[in-house]
Amino acid sequence: MHNSKLNIEDDSGKRSLEHPRVLLDQAVALVRDDINSVNQLIQTRLDSDIALIKTLGAYIIKSGGKRLRPLILLLCARACGYKGRDHITLAAVIEFIHTATLLHDDVVDASSLRRGQPTANEVWGNEASVLVGDFLYSRSFEMMVETNNMQVMDILAKTTNAIAEGEVLQLLNAHSPETTEEAYLQTIHRKTAKLFESAAGLGGVISSQDSSVCSALSKYGTHLGTAFQLIDDILDYDSNSDDLGKEIGDDLSEGKPTLPLIHALKNATPLERKIIEDAITDGDREKIDEILIIVRNTGALDYAEEQAKIQSRLAIDAITMLPDNQYKTSLISLANFSVSRNH
Repeated sequence: MHNSKLNIEDDSGKRSLEHPRVLLDQAVALVRDDINSVNQLIQTRLDSDIALIKTLGAYIIKSGGKRLRPLILLLCARACGYKGRDHITLAAVIEFIHTATLLHDDVVDASSLRRGQPTANEVWGNEASVLVGDFLYSRSFEMMVETNNMQVMDILAKTTNAIAEGEVLQLLNAHSPETTEEAYLQTIHRKTAKLFESAAGLGGVISSQDSSVCSALSKYGTHLGTAFQLIDDILDYDSNSDDLGKEIGDDLSEGKPTLPLIHALKNATPLERKIIEDAITDGDREKIDEILIIVRNTGALDYAEEQAKIQSRLAIDAITMLPDNQYKTSLISLANFSVSRNH
């Protein structure tokens, strides 16, 4: 799955051989000035007279993230011909919301490593991480009000609410081997895909596109975000810690029944099923090597990858109505990148 060169379809249906990172780099290059403006705004709006907020906020913002969600918003706005400046503000808002969720996630999951770096809670403690996450949430709402667009505020308010619901659903499903594929998909839709959906849809909203275009962009984001999370969950069982920036089997140690495990449970022998069920229930990585073999032998990784590819194709299909331009091409490339990356 994770070769250095992969067969990828472009918008004309032709096959090309590109390293997955090239797809992302090309998209970033297309809106480089916008990305620089977003980064400058992030630095400005992280400012606080409380030193810990500035320090911790800057640490997590600079820790090597792809800025994928802001990038999607910028590309969608440009694809729709947007000429204003609200896309910069909202891209920064999206990144702040995402960063806040990471801070809270790492506390809930007791994570010590993210993107190959110690997590903020590992460095400064849980209390500081939660409170700075709260600061980023409140700062993002302060900024979205500045757009003076009620539809924008409505979308983002519902988004943050859905993310919180997704976190609670994940907590409820933790350590439960009975979690179904449907329940898993519902969780990742709220927890991950919703912010992608909003980032894409907002590009249409601020461009004053009609509801059909905004809905199509939102669908693109939903499917892209779902594909992205599915690949994340595959990588937890099919990568190495240097590529991934965290320990292999972290999801298992946190008792998270993700799609590879859910599919493996359906197709394993009774003895293999017992091994996985006990590991999920206990949050135990002790038998990770055995579980990796079971996951591979049951075809769970292939199954999850195919589901991710379906989502990627649905994302591309959703934006066929956009005018053909370089931004649309990059949105298609991002859908391909989402299922071809190795970290």
